Amino acid sequence: MIQDLGESVGSSLFETVGRMFGRAQEQRPLPADLYESDDAFLAVFDAPGAHPADVQVKYEDDAIVVRVDRFRDFYDGFEMQFPGRGLTLDGRVAVPTDAEVDPDEASATLTDAGTLRVQLPKTSPESATADES
Repeated sequence: MIQDLGESVGSSLFETVGRMFGRAQEQRPLPADLYESDDAFLAVFDAPGAHPADVQVKYEDDAIVVRVDRFRDFYDGFEMQFPGRGLTLDGRVAVPTDAEVDPDEASATLTDAGTLRVQLPKTSPESATADES
């Protein structure tokens, strides 16, 4: 009887921890690099398994912010036991606070290999001066 109780508690604990860990795995950080040239910043994110419709890109608080909502394929005759690959990938890359950029002219490209490239053009000092006149 005590052995049955121990197995029951152990099984319940294992299932609870498994579910909690599985939920934590649903969201993952999106690894990224930031590059700079004379006329733009380039943020490169690893977004494997993403499709263009899954990707949201915005510029806020001096950062390029990316969210990827992926979907898992279903396999006939199989039931998910452990969701180890994140469905929601969130990434954020801070741009230097003194950088003058034009978010309205930014562009994003997703490769077949799952690399997301976000190019954020810099504004030239001449155009900033012309805008102020």
